[in-house]
Amino acid sequence: MILGGLDIFIVLLVLLAILTVFLGVKTVPQGFNWTVERFGRYTRLLPPGLNLIIPFIDRIGRKINVMEQVLDVPQQDVITKDNATVTVDGVAFFQVFDAVKASYEVAQLDQAIVKLTMTNIRSVMGSMDLDQVLSHRDEINTRLLRVVDAAVSPWGIKVTRIEIKDIFPPADLVNAMGRQMKAEREKRAEILSAEGQRQSEILRAEGAKQSQILEAEGRREAAFRDAEARERLAQAEAKATEMVSQAVEQGSVAALNYFIAEKYLKAFAELARSPNQKVLMLPIEATNVLGSLAGIAEIAKSTFEERAQGAPRATGRPTPTGPSGPSVPPPPPPVR
Repeated sequence: MILGGLDIFIVLLVLLAILTVFLGVKTVPQGFNWTVERFGRYTRLLPPGLNLIIPFIDRIGRKINVMEQVLDVPQQDVITKDNATVTVDGVAFFQVFDAVKASYEVAQLDQAIVKLTMTNIRSVMGSMDLDQVLSHRDEINTRLLRVVDAAVSPWGIKVTRIEIKDIFPPADLVNAMGRQMKAEREKRAEILSAEGQRQSEILRAEGAKQSQILEAEGRREAAFRDAEARERLAQAEAKATEMVSQAVEQGSVAALNYFIAEKYLKAFAELARSPNQKVLMLPIEATNVLGSLAGIAEIAKSTFEERAQGAPRATGRPTPTGPSGPSVPPPPPPVR
């Protein structure tokens, strides 16, 4: 079957209509913005969804991704302020907010961001010492973000984050840092040990001080009690002597005999308790001691009779001491 001229024209017209619809209808995916150029000049921006353009006159210029993106910053050598060389790499996160500017204000957007980030890494870290570079990574990230974001803002881009991934010091520098850290830890250990010994000595001294204070207070209390006991004993002796003196004045010789006999026996007891005395010779008669005891019995008898009769003791006549000799025992002979 041979088609005529009219049939060919109709077929061509249908194909042209299909081609026109295909070129005029554009579907933009979510997360992208497309620019429309007319004869090479930007005219408008196509948002996500179904859009229509003029076929054969308008065309799609740039397809811009407006989602947040990440770029790897390659490794580079950085010389710090104290002339130490370190190898650094990182990552940068950015997002396009103005697709038109990102399309026509800068060429090769990704490469521009990477180069700008690398340059600022050298500038920021080169102004810091090695110790600051290794220990102030958050500060480096903050400074880089502030500088790079301000630099790319005319391109319609927002840099959301810049992170330094790894910092590699030279091997010899790492060994030196390890030795320094070891020496520092040994120094701290020595300081802590010395501080512990110091505290121990202080505590022992405080304990000895408190012990001496308590011991001194104990001796003072004991001395006070001893003095009080001696004072009371002296008062008792004085009272006894006074009573004996009154009894002698009233003519009671028995009280004097009792007082002397008591002193006499106490003196012999002290001689017997002497640590250097092994043998004690006592040339003393038993009748004298018995006479002293008889004097004591006479005092007791006389006291009970006075209480029973209620009459005062007679004065002027000495009380006999007993049948066994004088009432006052003779002084003891010297001990050999």
